[in-house]
Amino acid sequence: MATKYDLVALLPMKANSQRVKGKNFREFAGKPLFRWILDTLLSNEAIDCVVINTDAREILQANGLSESSRIMIRDRKPELRGDLVSMNKVLEDDVLNVDAKTYLMTHTTNPMLSSNTITEAIDSYESGLANGKDSLFSVNRFQTRFYRENGEPVNHDPDNLLRTQDLEAWFEENSNLYIFSRDSFSQTNARIGSLPILFETPSEESQDIDNKVDWRRAEILALAGMLARSHQE
Repeated sequence: MATKYDLVALLPMKANSQRVKGKNFREFAGKPLFRWILDTLLSNEAIDCVVINTDAREILQANGLSESSRIMIRDRKPELRGDLVSMNKVLEDDVLNVDAKTYLMTHTTNPMLSSNTITEAIDSYESGLANGKDSLFSVNRFQTRFYRENGEPVNHDPDNLLRTQDLEAWFEENSNLYIFSRDSFSQTNARIGSLPILFETPSEESQDIDNKVDWRRAEILALAGMLARSHQE
């Protein structure tokens, strides 16, 4: 009988990337990028298993990673490979084939996300379930003046200039993490359910690496954090 997990972390990982070639496996502040979030997930005792859906099993093996009691490597189906395939299709394959009460999904490109923040997100999700919520996704909060491309104000009146702290808060999905169940996924065919919790992640942890500038910025933060910890020891 297949194992029924309480909490599974889904960590999709592909061999190639468009803007930063091979970024998942490039050295980032002293170790391959994928190891940053993987090590964080494995350090969190609430997570029973990390599921890596990938077309790069051989590359992972070359980097010393193999399956264990807490790491499951799933070979990505040919029809789910490529840059144009929706991530929700990849997640659907994992959800249908790995039985769990709760799924937490994150990316290799979120190296700064901490175990403490993951724990807080799990606690927020569990509390939300008791109040009718069905999922959680992470966001960045903004209280500033936005404009459309043509200069039209979006969220404020230039003739009635409020302080930015008095403006309505806007929230940006930052792709750091998502938490959902099989039921909520089936309702929307997506990692965000019908009644989600918007969970704010700390700004210093919210860097998603999408391009070379993001890479440099995140690596500076990572190295600065390593230096600060070394001074504390």
